[in-house]
Amino acid sequence: MSAEPAAPATPGPAPLRLAVRVLLLGERLDTAGLERSDVIAATPLAFRVGEGGFAVLFRYGVAVLVGFTPLAEDEVLRTLRPRIHMPFDKVEAESAVIEIAPGAEDQVLPGGPISVRDLAPARLLVIADVLAKNVALGRDEREVSRVFEVIEPFAAELARSGRSPKNRREMLRTIGQALLVHHRMSGRVEVEEKPDVLWDNPQLERLFARLADEYELKERASGVTRKLRVIDETARALTDLIDTERSIRLEATIVLLIVVEVLVTFYELFFRARH
Repeated sequence: MSAEPAAPATPGPAPLRLAVRVLLLGERLDTAGLERSDVIAATPLAFRVGEGGFAVLFRYGVAVLVGFTPLAEDEVLRTLRPRIHMPFDKVEAESAVIEIAPGAEDQVLPGGPISVRDLAPARLLVIADVLAKNVALGRDEREVSRVFEVIEPFAAELARSGRSPKNRREMLRTIGQALLVHHRMSGRVEVEEKPDVLWDNPQLERLFARLADEYELKERASGVTRKLRVIDETARALTDLIDTERSIRLEATIVLLIVVEVLVTFYELFFRARH
């Protein structure tokens, strides 16, 4: 008696995919007093929107929207607009995809979606934290590049002519821009710091590490820090040269005034002696 052929394996349900939009809205986002009945976390503020949608808001001006329709996104942004301090003229946005595959291992597929076994609040916060830092760090990288473009002509002029640049105010403005980027990275964004949710969910450390490696957060933050150090040293050296030249001119002016005063005194003495 021949054996019956094995029945073909029944394919499991297709993984659920959720689109993610990461928006850099302004310098700071005020989340205090934004009370909702569907809040799932307070720091950062995270809440549900509609069926299957999530919003995570970071105080350094980033909103992470998961599973939103365009209408729902517009509605949330309209609600947040009065809470944005120093909004940007153009909202910077990046996209990602979260794939929910029950029973699968949390991983970042090469060039593909972020695959997770479920979208529990803790797992959502880890993903949102990395995506928000990625967008904020991208802006810091562009800011540092612009500062480099400003400071390079000054250094080139010094190397070519041996004379320091005359525009000290522009140098001070450049130092201020570099300090703002450094403050934003270390004080508000804390790119190299782990999210607080990992203290209570150490099992998500691997997911965080994989996401951080995928977006190269540590390496990029170190690169920005090195550039900031170079900018700071160069700008301070140039301003010191400008201050030194100004001090020399001031001393020369003082000496000249003393000489003039001495000559006037001798002239008066000579004029009186003749009369």
